[in-house]
Amino acid sequence: MAESLLVLEGVRAGYGDAVVLDDVSLEVREHESLAVLGRNGVGKSTLLLTIMGYTQLSRGRILWRGDDISRLAPHQRPQRGLGWVAQEREIFPSLSVEENLTVAARPGRWDLQAVYGLFPQLADRRRAKGNHLSGGEQQMLAVGRSLMLNPALLLLDEPLEGLAPIIVEELTRAIARMTAEEGATILLVEQHADIALELTDQAVVLERGAVVHRARSGELQRDAALLDRFIGLKLVESEAAGQT
Repeated sequence: MAESLLVLEGVRAGYGDAVVLDDVSLEVREHESLAVLGRNGVGKSTLLLTIMGYTQLSRGRILWRGDDISRLAPHQRPQRGLGWVAQEREIFPSLSVEENLTVAARPGRWDLQAVYGLFPQLADRRRAKGNHLSGGEQQMLAVGRSLMLNPALLLLDEPLEGLAPIIVEELTRAIARMTAEEGATILLVEQHADIALELTDQAVVLERGAVVHRARSGELQRDAALLDRFIGLKLVESEAAGQT
C-alpha cells in the first residue's frame, strides 16, 4: 500500500474568529490524486491555505509523512515537499519566464527541460517578463515553477479558472500527463467537476466547511444526481468564449 503523505485529522480552521473548516479529515497517499469539489464559498481554497499554514488552526492535526506539521511556519512547508499553485498565480512580474522557473528550483525530476517539455509555449517565451504573458501563459508558469521545487505533493487551487477553452485543454493534458506518466501526487481544487473527476483517482465534496461525501472519482462521475445536489454541474463547454 502506498505511503500516506498528507493526513488531516478533525481540522477546524479559519480566519480570526471566523471558522471556515470544521472537523475536516482526509488523506492523500503517494502517487494518488484527490479532487476537492464543492460550490463557491464552502472552504475549498481555505483547505489548501490551511495545509500551507496560512489560516488559524484551532483544532485537529495536519500530518506530513506521519509528522505533525500543524504549527510549522508556511515557508517551511515547501521545504518538506509541499508545492502550491495559488489562484493568484503569484509569479514574479519583473523576472523572465526562465528566471521565474529557476529562482527557487530544487534538484529532482522536474528541471527546465522537463517543464519546457510539459509546456512548450513557455520555452518559446523563456525571455519574456512575467507581466508580458497572457493569463494562460502565467498559469502554465505558475504550475511549472511549483514543479521546479520537485514537490512530493502538488496543491492546485482552481488552475483552470478564467482561462480560454484552448488553454484549459492544454493545462488539462499537462495535469493528466503529470499524474498518469510521471506519477505526480496532486490535490486539486476545481470548479469544473467533470474535468476534476477525469484527472483524479479519489474525490471529496465539501459543504459548509465539512466533508459530506467521499468516493472514487469514477464512481462520483457516474452519479449525476449527487453531483447536481452538492455541486451543480459546471461544464467547460458552457464557458463563454473570449477569456484570457
